[in-house]
Amino acid sequence: MSRLYRLKGKIQNYAWGGIQFIPELLGEKASDNKCAEYWLGAHVNAPSIVSTSEGDQNLDAFLNSNLTENLGQDIAKKFGRLPFLFKVLDVSDVLSIQVHPTKIEAVKGFAYENEIGIPLAAPHRNYKDDNHKPEIMVALSEFWLLHGFLPKDTLTQVLKNTPEFVDLLPVFKKDGYFGLYKRVMEESIEETNQTLQSLVDRILPLYQSGKLEKSSSDYWAAKSVATAADSFILDKGIYSIYFFNVVKANKGEAVFQDAGIPHAYLEGQNMELMANSDNVLRGGLTPKHVDVAELLKHVAFDETHPNIMLGKLQEDGLERIYKSPAPDFELSQISIAKGDQYQSISKTAQILIVIQGKVQIHEGETILQLGKGETVFLTANSDYKISSSSSAIIYKATAP
Repeated sequence: MSRLYRLKGKIQNYAWGGIQFIPELLGEKASDNKCAEYWLGAHVNAPSIVSTSEGDQNLDAFLNSNLTENLGQDIAKKFGRLPFLFKVLDVSDVLSIQVHPTKIEAVKGFAYENEIGIPLAAPHRNYKDDNHKPEIMVALSEFWLLHGFLPKDTLTQVLKNTPEFVDLLPVFKKDGYFGLYKRVMEESIEETNQTLQSLVDRILPLYQSGKLEKSSSDYWAAKSVATAADSFILDKGIYSIYFFNVVKANKGEAVFQDAGIPHAYLEGQNMELMANSDNVLRGGLTPKHVDVAELLKHVAFDETHPNIMLGKLQEDGLERIYKSPAPDFELSQISIAKGDQYQSISKTAQILIVIQGKVQIHEGETILQLGKGETVFLTANSDYKISSSSSAIIYKATAP
């Protein structure tokens, strides 16, 4: 019985995506379509296609045909499905400010919205499923993101030094992070426009003339306005750009986003691994539904000191594991030079994607040759080896 299968993911064409990176990775011709994400997994919205001896199948259906055999007994019993979703992202324009609920809150929110009859596809629905959505990303290029609230002293200086925000300083001193965020998120559109218009008038010419650095909140606030579909209504998410940490991750560096941490991706390419969920509570920089009352229930109103993770190189010198507290997934990078051989026995299902170079994978009597952008699925208890005639970089998703 084979345990090694070719896998084909699905591209998601979101407006914030780039045009070239994902098609180039997959060896396809680029078009004017925005290719934002490449999904690898069994999420019902876009299951990957697995090639079997009986023909192509959706990965979710393939797994369900023998869940224990495919996932391993422990994972099948604990989750009842593939617990993670693996993605390649190409971020060209600023994504929405967002936060993810805890597992307990996701179960409650999903059940409540079902009970009151909100259709799953309704644009004003908050909870698309009953799962949490912690996520980890590893940068494939220089990558910029917003991640959690600035430390108290730093945010105080931002409010002092940004003329348009000086009036918010007493609010922050009196009511802290919650009071500050609640104040701006509950403003009327007219109040937001009045506060932010002078800010935009000041920073937009600097952005357009190339005088702002990416380490500056001004840069991302101006870019969000410059790329917005409607520049007449200024988005409340602009406040968050100044309230949150602007973080740069270099190639190979990782950042973990737990439940409650407000964040947004700004620019670059990454590998992203998350729990198998689509639950997002948005806080701006988006035309999509923003439920302020629900959002305020889930944001962690504490200062955040971003943790840039380098991963831990394993004893074989080939695999670098990026550990996180999430029980649903584990992400690693495998770097193979000519003459190297990576060997592993999978405790549960795994998905591997070749980001650079060419490799040969052996599992039992199955041998597959993979090039850049190609992917495989391995069932539980696979005993496999990977080698390369030159060099290669692979990313691996599994459950810990």
